[in-house]
Amino acid sequence: MDREHVTIAGPVRFEGSYLGDRAKLGASARLECKICWWVYDPAEGDETWQIAPGTAFTALPAYWRCPQCDGDADQFMVLDNVGGP
Repeated sequence: MDREHVTIAGPVRFEGSYLGDRAKLGASARLECKICWWVYDPAEGDETWQIAPGTAFTALPAYWRCPQCDGDADQFMVLDNVGGP
């Protein structure tokens, strides 16, 4: 009996509740890592990556990852979307 083989192009990823579309996020949106539950709060920034307080999640550099578990930024879930569209 032949088995069916399924090939998926690229990695299958959970894209958080904002679906990877940063345009949906407000400047004050707080987001939580779905892996370790670390919260990115723009009011606090991120000391590990030397991100200044007041930096919106949408303004994080492309290389930024969760400082606690190294998860991708698009793996974060929106806690509150203050000032969002």
